[in-house]
Amino acid sequence: MTRKSRLLTLLTAVLILGSIAAFAVHHAAERADRRSRPQAGGPAVADGRVSLAAPPGAGQRRMIFRSTAYGPHRDELASVPAERPGAQRATSGVKCLRFFAAGGTGICLRSTQGPLQNSYRAVVLDERLSERRSFPLAGVPSRARVSPSGHLVAWTVFVNGHSYGDTAFSTRTSILDTRTWKLRDNLEEYDLKVDGHGYRSLDVNVWGVTFADDDHFYATVSTRGQTYLAAGDIAADTLTTVHSNVECPSLSPDGTRIAYKKRVPGLPTDSPWRLYVLDLRTMTERATAERSNIDDQAVWAADATLVYARPGKFGTDLWTVPADGSGAPKQLASAALAPAFIG
Repeated sequence: MTRKSRLLTLLTAVLILGSIAAFAVHHAAERADRRSRPQAGGPAVADGRVSLAAPPGAGQRRMIFRSTAYGPHRDELASVPAERPGAQRATSGVKCLRFFAAGGTGICLRSTQGPLQNSYRAVVLDERLSERRSFPLAGVPSRARVSPSGHLVAWTVFVNGHSYGDTAFSTRTSILDTRTWKLRDNLEEYDLKVDGHGYRSLDVNVWGVTFADDDHFYATVSTRGQTYLAAGDIAADTLTTVHSNVECPSLSPDGTRIAYKKRVPGLPTDSPWRLYVLDLRTMTERATAERSNIDDQAVWAADATLVYARPGKFGTDLWTVPADGSGAPKQLASAALAPAFIG
């Protein structure tokens, strides 16, 4: 190949790569612009006041969540009456990827765009959604929870991978005491017992904390292709497995049941999970009436009702189903994710 031919080849390659880059930038800008405009059929959204304080009167429970409706308030925390989830949303101006709240404390996992890549932070919020303290995250936000008192918060991030369906992923789960700001950065450092025996392995992952109180919690532990429900003791720094094939647990308000996603044999590898409930007193489990694949950490709206996310037109929708296996799933709210019930 002559020098002129090499130069022409190089110039052609540069032009092609430049065209691809320009198209990608244009496509991303077009998509961002489209998401910033309200879409027909989306929920009603407006500026408003959002508070994590318990409402003063009976029958005034609120559902606070990340609104994914297209428009200028996309990804902001929004509030609606719990009994009227389709009502106009009051939005806060506070944006979160993952969110949860209890006891007047909120945890917001958020993204900050950088010149080369995004960075992530865990932000502890007060009742008015003002920042109390923030901490850098080691990866992409996945799960977030707050203890009933509001004294402890927990979060899980993906250090490697972006999905629990990946064949190789790594998580990091942390617990923070908002009274002392003591951070337990990685629950994989806890002493672990599997089937009653001390256990150590480099492939251990821990994710999806759900709090019983300020001393105890449950979480998922995975190792060697198996997942377990593990009981955690904060003072003792221990995790002890109590049941197998449990992911993303959620403890009921009365502390007697765990809702979770379970891998069901025979289902497709890209949609293996169904929503189950485990009775902690009898260790018996029951499938809910939800037959779709559920890749979420469900929330208890009440002692008898579960709320969880499913894919929707504007990202994700919230659905609800009875916890006892009866009834049928129903859509609760469109364009919504990561709910918390206040009051």
